[in-house]
Amino acid sequence: MDREIELRHLRYFVAVAEELHFGRAALRLHLAQPPLSQQIRKLEEILGYALFVRTSRAVRLTSAGEVFLERAHRTLRNVQEDLEEARSIGRGEVGFLRVGFIGSAMLTPLPAMFGEYRRRYPKVHLQLHESFTSKLLLLIGDETIDAGFLRDGGPTPGFEVEVLFSEPFIAVVPRSHPLATRKTISADKLRDQPFVFFSPAAGAHAYEKAIAPCVERGFRPQVVQEAPQWLTLLRLVGAGLGVTIAPACVRQIASDDVVCIHLSGTQARSDIELAYRSGEDRAIVGSFASIAREHFQRTRR
Repeated sequence: MDREIELRHLRYFVAVAEELHFGRAALRLHLAQPPLSQQIRKLEEILGYALFVRTSRAVRLTSAGEVFLERAHRTLRNVQEDLEEARSIGRGEVGFLRVGFIGSAMLTPLPAMFGEYRRRYPKVHLQLHESFTSKLLLLIGDETIDAGFLRDGGPTPGFEVEVLFSEPFIAVVPRSHPLATRKTISADKLRDQPFVFFSPAAGAHAYEKAIAPCVERGFRPQVVQEAPQWLTLLRLVGAGLGVTIAPACVRQIASDDVVCIHLSGTQARSDIELAYRSGEDRAIVGSFASIAREHFQRTRR
């Protein structure tokens, strides 16, 4: 018979127990007094013991009623907490979120975006993972991570890929290079130069976008040295191993031994993109994507 007890019975009982008056409790519950009295009697029948002593002048709790009031408060409180937790999960406010990012994205508004997300969703455990674009797509695809910030990943079957940030490419040459005094050059000036560059394996689409200023001028760069990170590439340029073409954000980490030069005559741009699996419908991912869009949109104004 215990299974017949409903939450409304507990709420009705608590109201009467706190008011110690059926009329006031009925008003508080927006019920007529007779149905309230009937439900309290039903609760007492289910329990097998009286919860109230009723006289013509007063209502008071029995010993069983006093204990049951404490338990009813606890049960209702737990139910409310469980409901709020479920709602928070539904809104994406709690949980575990794994996000990957390409290293060069840390030179864009991305770090500030991570900070904003943590402030707005402090109960979400955000785990970050750095890698390169092609690896991030694999990690998203096999559900090792939930979303990732790519550089020039491009449209990819099975993924939603949104451009959040776009920037031009620049040329980077050693400070001792004859072109180092120029403010602007065409990629054609780099035609016969040795290049240091990242491997196409890091992201085939990203590689083709980065060399697009050269391809538009009718040549593909002669790559003499590969490296996985822009910091490494810039240091190799500074050491005189070659020149490179890079996203404009790398100016922030350029040392004194290199010069960054504006590239003219090209519309090629490098994009930071947010990627997640097609059909992704979890609120925690949706909330994260929404903040990412808002944050990067504000930075473009």
